[in-house]
Amino acid sequence: MSTDGGTAAGAHGSAVNTGADTTGTESAGAETQESGTAAAAAPLPNSLRFPHAEAVFGTGAHGGEVAHFAEPLREQRQLARGQALADLSALRVLRLTGPDRLTWLNSLTTQKIDRLAPGTSTETLVLSPTGHIEGWLRLVDDGEALWALSDVRTDEAVEFLDRMRFMLRVEITDVTDGYQAVGFVGAPPEDLDAAVVWDDPWPAIGEGSASYAQIDAGAPRAAASHPGAAVDFRIAVVERSVLREWPHEGLAVAGRDAWEALRVEAWRPGAPEVDHRALVGELDVLRTGVHLAKGCYRGQEAVARVHNLGQPPRRLVFLHLDGSGHVLPRAGAEVRAEVRGAPRAVGHVTTPALHWELGPVALALVKRSLDPEAALTVVVDEGAGGAEGAADDGRNGSAEAELVAAAQETIVAVAKERAVTAPPRNADVDARRR
Repeated sequence: MSTDGGTAAGAHGSAVNTGADTTGTESAGAETQESGTAAAAAPLPNSLRFPHAEAVFGTGAHGGEVAHFAEPLREQRQLARGQALADLSALRVLRLTGPDRLTWLNSLTTQKIDRLAPGTSTETLVLSPTGHIEGWLRLVDDGEALWALSDVRTDEAVEFLDRMRFMLRVEITDVTDGYQAVGFVGAPPEDLDAAVVWDDPWPAIGEGSASYAQIDAGAPRAAASHPGAAVDFRIAVVERSVLREWPHEGLAVAGRDAWEALRVEAWRPGAPEVDHRALVGELDVLRTGVHLAKGCYRGQEAVARVHNLGQPPRRLVFLHLDGSGHVLPRAGAEVRAEVRGAPRAVGHVTTPALHWELGPVALALVKRSLDPEAALTVVVDEGAGGAEGAADDGRNGSAEAELVAAAQETIVAVAKERAVTAPPRNADVDARRR
């Protein structure tokens, strides 16, 4: 299942807008499927000032958002050094008002936000009854309203939340037509009149939360060596009328590809990592998005069961890719390893990127049982055989597929200590395996 989040870095730019206007006109693009639904979603408008004639735009819901300006490595470098801003105009902006907004959302989602202080940034997830991720909201309250940024199945999440308002004093308004998201590494410039700024808590381990990452699993605080500690993501929410007039002097504009590449570097999961099977433990998002000691919410039992007694079936890994062929796999590309003497699928790429310092890299979801030392390959071209070849030889993929070698760096630990030890089976009363 697709998401309405950012597509693969370096892979989702498709067409060059030939307009020469450099003011904040409202860009348009092709239609695509809204994540989690079959309905086509038009691209959101773009009010940033940038040279449209030089921009390569995304596709589908990202059709109005800049992918890159044909120099993605330079854009990454500038963004990482605080010399550029990132176009994140495909993010949806929601505004929740009413005196019950915090306690109401606290009762429905994963994070403890009933006492969220004004100006404090956090994130929360909307889960299915079985614990799968169905919505992802980045939150900051300004004392009068709760602002939420969303790029994961937004319409479905809002529909669910709206049904659960009942008689509570809360209203949900999609204000994307009036506000736009702009990304920064470090604090936004003082001359930008932003409504709010979301300060990404990643990779901090929040109170009542836990890390599933091998680097700091079981620790009360994030490891200083965690790659995310070096990247200070901020997202400003700016009124479009303000953004159209803001000259952003001294700051270049970087495309979404640059932002995604830095996100991969930081091991930061996002919308591309969310499919219909995604669980919070697989992505290490408990550290910032889940409070394990708060009251009940939809999906809470499934989260507690995995955390206390089980293991997530998949785990997020960071891949270093062989760049000698100058090719980058697409999002969704098959990850393979030798299993029982034959190459078989063990996972898939979620976000590939060509990083300005690390070269070709990717985030991927693989089977939890995969050996962390296993030699991997990633499919970059299915070849002529494609799915037919896989069916003929009983393996995952065709012998003609073009592959690149990959080395995995463990993000989510292969196994974690169980928070609760399950009681031993009593053979006198349990008839299983008799």
